[in-house]
Amino acid sequence: MKGLALIVSLLFFMALFSSFNNQADTTFSLTIDVHKLRNSKGMVQFALCNKDGSFPDESFKKYYKILRAEIANNSSQITMHNIPKGEYAVHILHDENSNGKIDKGFFLPIEGIGFSNHKTIQLSKRPNFENASFLLDRNKEISVIMIYL
Repeated sequence: MKGLALIVSLLFFMALFSSFNNQADTTFSLTIDVHKLRNSKGMVQFALCNKDGSFPDESFKKYYKILRAEIANNSSQITMHNIPKGEYAVHILHDENSNGKIDKGFFLPIEGIGFSNHKTIQLSKRPNFENASFLLDRNKEISVIMIYL
């Protein structure tokens, strides 16, 4: 009887440990590449958004995670780690003067911006969470095209 109780206890702890291990496997890494920046001045700010209404965010206050990276040879790259499975969208700023905000001329950005799933911006095709989002269900690498207006 003691042997059976020992086996049941051992199986219980193995199942418990296995469930903790599976939970650790439910996060992923996202690598974001940006090429063809117009120069290597300043920094690139990468904002990851995870819900409708948080994207695009011109003030960069509604993000899920945000990182800044240096520029080398008109390119930049970051990797975000420990991101849970889900729908995400990426908003990028080529912050040429490193002030952390989108500088504008006459209503339009004078610094480069970029969005996941977008190559251009048009009045009829403005970025929103629905059309910029993608499913993160594995480690993933994406490229974002910078837009200079």
